[in-house]
Amino acid sequence: MNVMTTGTGPGRAPRATLTACALLLLAQPFTPAFAGPNEQAKRIYERIAGVPPSAAELTQMTNAICGGACAAGAAGAAPGSASLVQAAAVATSAPTFYNVTLKNFAMPWTNRAATVFSPLNDSVATVIGMVRDNVGFNSLLDADILYTSNASGLPAPSAANNNHYATAEQNGVDLMATLVKGTQSGTYGTPTAATAGLITTRGLASAFFINGTNRAMFRFTMINQFCSDMPALADTTRPTDHVRQDVARSPGGDSQIYMNTCVGCHSGMDAMAQAFAYYNFDAVNTNSMVYTPGQVQPKYLINAANFPFGYVTPDDSWVNHWRQGPNTVLGWAAALPGSGNGAKSLGQELESSSTFAQCQVTKVFQAVCFRAPVSSTDLATVSSITSSFTSGGYNLKQVFQQAAAACPGS
Repeated sequence: MNVMTTGTGPGRAPRATLTACALLLLAQPFTPAFAGPNEQAKRIYERIAGVPPSAAELTQMTNAICGGACAAGAAGAAPGSASLVQAAAVATSAPTFYNVTLKNFAMPWTNRAATVFSPLNDSVATVIGMVRDNVGFNSLLDADILYTSNASGLPAPSAANNNHYATAEQNGVDLMATLVKGTQSGTYGTPTAATAGLITTRGLASAFFINGTNRAMFRFTMINQFCSDMPALADTTRPTDHVRQDVARSPGGDSQIYMNTCVGCHSGMDAMAQAFAYYNFDAVNTNSMVYTPGQVQPKYLINAANFPFGYVTPDDSWVNHWRQGPNTVLGWAAALPGSGNGAKSLGQELESSSTFAQCQVTKVFQAVCFRAPVSSTDLATVSSITSSFTSGGYNLKQVFQQAAAACPGS
């Protein structure tokens, strides 16, 4: 039997004949092939819940996709369709979504190594509780909020340790069923005015208020909630009026390094990190966050000899210099003044920006689709979900549903 290939000669079809066939195939209408309802349901559930669905859950999801009982050979739904979002809602009702997926989603925000391999803490439990209860995520950085577990046999929540949460994890406590919403002021005794959502939870405070200069809290908030590290946000055109004394103006004897590099980060960061001037984490005496209203922490005044004429922090006032210049693209809320006092008002400034919202959606998309949104289609999906997120009360559970529905397989 002769094999048809391109070219001429014995056993070969004329090149023109194959070209005509190829053109005929290209002329046929293209219909995208979607995975079947079962395959789509399994993929969505496993991406959200981390485990396969039960038979009952699978049936519930496929019926949602089909709009009723699925007929034999039924086609799947188009990515992003409402029926897929409805099916994804079944997966966000699974305990493993809260106990595993959300825990691993939020844990990297709470340590400098950005690892999931860390004991459960109050910051992560609070994120899980907020998602479960549909608490607006635009209060993540300013609310007086704290979630604890009401499971029996746990140590009492304490500002001095996270044993309550670590023990809950060790005991296999179902966080979905046992988390209870409370306040940091009521549980830890932090003044309500000094609470700032995750920023003032013990988990974040112990990682980013300890030692240093409190710039870490600002930098890691940018990494985790703006999806950008400081070099990507650097802007050398901003005023240097809040750059502290500890920043050398001629590092290595070259002032150009300061003007062309150091200023890029410090002009914006130091002006906003001043909001944390009354905070510290005392790992020696109390093993807890310290708040000293009216008294600037000594860490803000260290290494004054590096440049004695630099800025001396007088209080916890802050100003957002990034409301002008290249970083206006971060989408600052016009309704806010762009300045204030303390961590709570800075948290409101950050969480009200459009970049904060887009970052949350981007992180969820990566978590459930297993890829960064880089294609034009993915970027359009993220933009659409972000719009729904901000207009719909900052419901992050719904973002998980919509993101999973956008990549159900094909």
